[in-house]
Amino acid sequence: MPFRLPQLVFRHYLWAGAAIILALLLVSAFMPRALEVQLSDISRGEINVEVREEGRTRVRDIYLVSAPQAGRLLRIGNPVGETVQAGAVVAVLLPGEAALLDPRSRSEAEAALRASTAAYSAAEAGLAEAEAALDLARREAERAETLFARGISSQAALDRARAELEASQTRRNAAAAGVTRAAAERSGAALRLTPPRNGQRAADVIDIRAPVTGRVLRVMQESEAVIAAGAPILEIGDPASLEIVAEYLSDDAVRIAPGAPVRIEAWGGEAPLEGRVRMVEPFGFRKVSALGIEEQRVNVIIDFSNTDADPQVQRLGHGYRMEVFALVWSGRDEQRVPVAALVRQGSGWAVFREENGKAVLTPVAIGPQDTRYAVVASGLSEGDRVILYPSRDIEPSKSIRARKSQSE
Repeated sequence: MPFRLPQLVFRHYLWAGAAIILALLLVSAFMPRALEVQLSDISRGEINVEVREEGRTRVRDIYLVSAPQAGRLLRIGNPVGETVQAGAVVAVLLPGEAALLDPRSRSEAEAALRASTAAYSAAEAGLAEAEAALDLARREAERAETLFARGISSQAALDRARAELEASQTRRNAAAAGVTRAAAERSGAALRLTPPRNGQRAADVIDIRAPVTGRVLRVMQESEAVIAAGAPILEIGDPASLEIVAEYLSDDAVRIAPGAPVRIEAWGGEAPLEGRVRMVEPFGFRKVSALGIEEQRVNVIIDFSNTDADPQVQRLGHGYRMEVFALVWSGRDEQRVPVAALVRQGSGWAVFREENGKAVLTPVAIGPQDTRYAVVASGLSEGDRVILYPSRDIEPSKSIRARKSQSE
């Protein structure tokens, strides 16, 4: 009898379709998928390498007014910010009087006065003795001259009489000087026991005057007080003559050259200001950071270039904070790679380059870099596409595809 094909029923088609769908799902599940990444093109452009640091303004020339001697300083009448003219009285000082003595010091002073008085009396007695000896020597010399004139005495006797007269005169002068010294010592000892006066004479008041025309920047001693010689009283300067001082790390300071452009931000105005490095001080100093780390710092002095660009600049004063960015290297047409694409490869750098939908790890040599770009010395060409912010999921030869932007 003839061969007949079995008839397929509906359930056979159903199971076959389910098997095909399951196979497709398994293939789709185990098939490697392309990883979405953010890509960027290697291009040419400008790169400015800057070193950032916090700076503060200061008046270029500050004059410190101090006490010329110890005394009582009267209350300062010039408030901070007031304009003063050169030669104007900015402080009044009353010279200090002798302090009251405690019982022990008074006893010592009284004993010193008695000793100096006794020494003065002894000096007077010595002077009287020297004057008597001088009078005797004078008479002896006159007698010797008379005898020599009559031929009774010799020349040697006359010379001895004259020498004794000169010696007696010298001893008398020394005794007189001793009396003067003893009198001065007695006066000094008596002054220690003199009580201080209740009031000051007008001639005793010392007027302290401003050395230059400017404004009062700071008052160290505003209230009336007794101060020592050389104690600071106030500071005077011209706030219109400002400069910026920034404490850079020493390894950054050696990269900054005098005359380098400086960008000034976070000073209080909307637009950044411009400045130039006037000097990198040759002396470094040690400073402890907020984290307790000892750092070697160097002062970099910066001058403003466009203080007229913003009227708010005129409100800056001494000690105002700002951020400064000193330019250490600049390139106008450099082949550059985004810093966000760089990854470490041993002691060098590498990037993940996109090639035919695959990630290719490519070593690169870079040059100077700023916060966004680095100069490509070798390893990449203009137009290459690199992966930004590569994650750990990205491996060499892994399939990738560009992430669509929100606008797309």
